[in-house]
Amino acid sequence: MSNPDDPKPGGGRDWSVVVEDGVAKTNEPVSSAVAEPEAATRRHEPHEPSREHLPERLYEPRKAVHNKRIDGPFRRFKWLVMLVTLGIYYVTPWLRWDRGPYAPDQAVLVDLANRRFYMFSIEIWPHEFYFVAGLLIMAGIGLFLVTSAVGRAWCGYACPQTVWTDLFQHVDRFVDGDRNARVRLDAAPWTWGKVMRRAFKWSIYLVIGFWTGGAWIMYFADAPTLVHDFWRGEAAPVAYITVAILTLTTVTLGGFMREQVCIYMCPWPRIQTAMLDEKSLIVTYKDWRGEPRGSVKKAQKNPGQFGDCIDCTQCVQVCPTGIDIREGPQIGCITCALCIDACDKVMKDIGRPRGLIDYATLEDCEREAAGGEPKSPLRTLMRPRTIAYFMIWAGIGGALLFALGNRSHTELTVAPDRNPPFMLLSDGSVRNSYTLKLRNMESRPREMEIAVEGLAGGVMWTDTIGRDEASSVQRVTVPADLVRQVRAYVAVPEGAESQQFTFRVTSLDAQRETDTVQTRFDAPEEE
Repeated sequence: MSNPDDPKPGGGRDWSVVVEDGVAKTNEPVSSAVAEPEAATRRHEPHEPSREHLPERLYEPRKAVHNKRIDGPFRRFKWLVMLVTLGIYYVTPWLRWDRGPYAPDQAVLVDLANRRFYMFSIEIWPHEFYFVAGLLIMAGIGLFLVTSAVGRAWCGYACPQTVWTDLFQHVDRFVDGDRNARVRLDAAPWTWGKVMRRAFKWSIYLVIGFWTGGAWIMYFADAPTLVHDFWRGEAAPVAYITVAILTLTTVTLGGFMREQVCIYMCPWPRIQTAMLDEKSLIVTYKDWRGEPRGSVKKAQKNPGQFGDCIDCTQCVQVCPTGIDIREGPQIGCITCALCIDACDKVMKDIGRPRGLIDYATLEDCEREAAGGEPKSPLRTLMRPRTIAYFMIWAGIGGALLFALGNRSHTELTVAPDRNPPFMLLSDGSVRNSYTLKLRNMESRPREMEIAVEGLAGGVMWTDTIGRDEASSVQRVTVPADLVRQVRAYVAVPEGAESQQFTFRVTSLDAQRETDTVQTRFDAPEEE
């Protein structure tokens, strides 16, 4: 049987076909007797009115969300997280960290020009990108851990989209008033007063977006210098372009799209379902306790016939994404728990026990509905899945710390010449050429010793050290925080054979760090 949703051979879908009660029909005026009585596809009678079939919408037009101000422990925790995260983001580029005269003094800096990443006393070089990869893996596993334990708590408190949306919503309250005032203002006609109020609010949006973009570029250059050059018009064009793009995206996503980013754009709500189960702590409406809903007066007139929910909709009014938690878990819930604060306040006012909406597991809800006692939060969190996630997360973190604490700041790489592989000198000795790269990862110049080991009679000289000073050991100075390239020549007496030997580099300071590289010495084959 053909599917009415399949495209027609000529291109496009046949919108004259409708599906009604699982039976496909068409507007063509042909008697239904043409089709078999039990056929899945039938044609409606000519006297039936013409039908129109519209495609199912994949995107619902946005309904403005005007969430109400609420106070409570979860709201205060959101305030704390917002202040801490925004403080870290805006203030960190201005922090100083003394690394000596040869390195930048900005505490956190992504130095693209010199290919370095500085974070306080830690310096990451390009060849150490595995540290960054490890941190990204830890972040991913951390998300799994948090989601498995307490649902979408990351989304509800620390996600950048949530933090900036929360900030813009506070701007709305500051300029337009609380929920009812904002609803009335949105419905009001456009007067000069409304235009001025909107212009003032959107100007604050632009300031927030501008400082967000401005703070971002400060992570990639010295902050005071960049600010000075930026306002004088002397900064690089990429700085102005980046600030403009981030200003636009911050205002658009945080100021206007808001919950649509969480519902439609973010992939995490769809991924998180794989990490949630009946043992996960999530924000839950206890329907067995709240239903059927009824006002306080109805409950007083009909004792025992209504649940604790008085249908005040306070939980909906405070929700930053505008969902009704009483409809069960849904993609719009970011687990911010503001509905818990609102419901607990109402329960307190009407003299009923708190917890109608609460952090709970589905397993505990079933147990509590049957008259049992729920588990303590600690027992709920201490389960195999969360412990496994935590152990993996901690193991990766421990390995990174161990590698960071035991890494050497002196490294050597060797590249032998292959064309020609060797050269015969006038005295009969054989010479090979090598390119050495000595890496000094300290923020100060260091003298290093290069030695040839395991090569009988082997001596070495460089482009700056003549052959008359050839020896098995040479000394060079490597500038601070740089890689010095050395052209080295190694010679052995006549009659030597091809063999393996070792270059060893040693820093001549208190650290005495060493690195070795084994390579090959090529010599002519005997006939």
